[in-house]
Amino acid sequence: MSDVVERLAALMNKHDLERASALFHQDYRSEQPAHPGRAFIGRAQMQANWSAMFEGVPDFRSEIIRSVRDGDTTWTEWRWTGSHVDGQPFRMHGITVFEVQEDQIVAGRLFMEEVESTAVGIEDTVEQLSGRRP
Repeated sequence: MSDVVERLAALMNKHDLERASALFHQDYRSEQPAHPGRAFIGRAQMQANWSAMFEGVPDFRSEIIRSVRDGDTTWTEWRWTGSHVDGQPFRMHGITVFEVQEDQIVAGRLFMEEVESTAVGIEDTVEQLSGRRP
């Protein structure tokens, strides 16, 4: 695991946005391939996003499930939990792929998704995706 990603998780759990954002390059590039409209560039947008997250989920917690470093790339599986200010549960799970150079995250690809609150079986999911029931 990258030391930068480990520090990021600890700072996120402390809600220390100032120090967490310092781990990101000024021109950080973020994309979410499954949600192309969510792409952005810049540390300022990262700060704005996480400021809103910490306000909206005041007990936000991150947990690293596993992480692998390959050169400048760190793949990390995350579990994010907490409660929204209205008391509704906040649960996300997924993968980030961060490019780290000189102890700063310069780019990220996020594959984070909300955990379903109501389970949908595999047959229903295949039917929704393909139009055919297995």
